[in-house]
Amino acid sequence: MIHDIAIDGPAASGKTVVGRLLAQRLGWRFLDTGVMYRAVTWLALERGVSLEDADGLGDLARTYPIRLADGVSSDDVSRPVETAGTRLGPELYQSRVDNNVSNVSKHSTVRRALVDQQREIAELAATVSGIVMIGRDIGTVVLPDAGLKVYLTASAEQRALRRWREMRERGQEINLATVQSEIEARDVIDSSRDDSPLRPAADAWPLDSSGLSIEETVDAIMRRMEGC
Repeated sequence: MIHDIAIDGPAASGKTVVGRLLAQRLGWRFLDTGVMYRAVTWLALERGVSLEDADGLGDLARTYPIRLADGVSSDDVSRPVETAGTRLGPELYQSRVDNNVSNVSKHSTVRRALVDQQREIAELAATVSGIVMIGRDIGTVVLPDAGLKVYLTASAEQRALRRWREMRERGQEINLATVQSEIEARDVIDSSRDDSPLRPAADAWPLDSSGLSIEETVDAIMRRMEGC
């Protein structure tokens, strides 16, 4: 019986909204691991830690663990998380965080610290029901034995449009072409980093959501799950 689903994919591929809805349907926990890297990035920017200081960033991630809502899940991107005694929500989606999170997440020191935290969260969730975990290295590194691994993607144009709409809803004014350029640059960083590069696990199920609605994408994953 499946107790964990790993969903990986590039920026703005729909992982968060799809993963959240899937978890709600299953009655499982949901963890967006990207929020944890965003929190470390925000903290580093606030405290003036160089984004090239691997040891300093690793110390931040270990010293100030990321606490999500109820200690296990974060089922809305605007729900606060806590780190270093500070509650964070919209701050995690500022342009300065968007533009730097890949540079922070490429460091092995940061990844090791957060992967340990992510595995602890998954183990706790499995004792209650199950977990849907999303990110860029869930199926390859964090949960290599996950019952179902999905590699969710979409065209760069579609992903840019999705991210642009999200940013406008948060009151951020930005050009669509700029958003697409930033997403494509992030793809390069994520897929070429030395530690845990973005790539589908060998046994991951590839799913292109370019022409699918959120509900249709979740339906497809549910059907795939039934066949496992």
